[in-house]
Amino acid sequence: MSSRQNLPGEQISNAIRSASAKGHPALVAYLTAGYPSMALFTEHLRAIASAADVVEIGVPFTDPMADGVTVQRSSQGALAQGVTLRWILSELTSMPKVAAPLLLMSYLNPLLAFGLDRLAAAAVKAGVNGFIVPDLPVDESDLLKDAMASQGIALVQMVTPVTTAERLDRVIAGSSGFVYAVTRTGVTGKNVAVPTEVIEYLDRVRAHSTVPVCAGFGIRGREQVQTLRGHVDGVIIGSALVEVLERGGDPARWLAELRG
Repeated sequence: MSSRQNLPGEQISNAIRSASAKGHPALVAYLTAGYPSMALFTEHLRAIASAADVVEIGVPFTDPMADGVTVQRSSQGALAQGVTLRWILSELTSMPKVAAPLLLMSYLNPLLAFGLDRLAAAAVKAGVNGFIVPDLPVDESDLLKDAMASQGIALVQMVTPVTTAERLDRVIAGSSGFVYAVTRTGVTGKNVAVPTEVIEYLDRVRAHSTVPVCAGFGIRGREQVQTLRGHVDGVIIGSALVEVLERGGDPARWLAELRG
């Protein structure tokens, strides 16, 4: 295996491709750090990482503009308990490493408050492989991207059904780890029926991309995952999994059933 394949960001791509090669989309599973309980964070993370191919950890934020009511609720609940980016990185650093690559999904302000100059080093120490920053457009991402690239950490970019062809090429060129293909305009959480035009859009993104493509927003059930099979490399499961944790359910079992 080459040194490039060992880079943190490349481990995300490799995990997604490996799962997709088995004939089903990779599972990128989301939880909000410290929700529903800070005390259960590492337990939940280990359980999810045992069943998912990649784990996306949400950094709670006061104004999560891309998120629906479920993730908003989880973010508020985590903040009320005192969850911060510093706490998340500390917990990840001190716990045994999990097998699945880890992403942090954060809005830009917590990253700036931590300090971009030391964020990449702290992330590598914590075993973080990549970042998703929904409110940072690719045109303004060079500073963060360069800081992450110095440690081989991926910066995942997002496209939507209304992204123009010219911009699609720009976003794909600026994305590492995978391309996050939002299934619809709006916020996370609502069920998506995956109509024909969404499939065509996902096929178009995948045809242009040199990194894996994962579909997210509103993916809640096995039927949707099966419908997306062959059109994306992975699916991102967010609000539905947060609700499993809220109910006290077994996230690993639920993810295994979702995969089928």
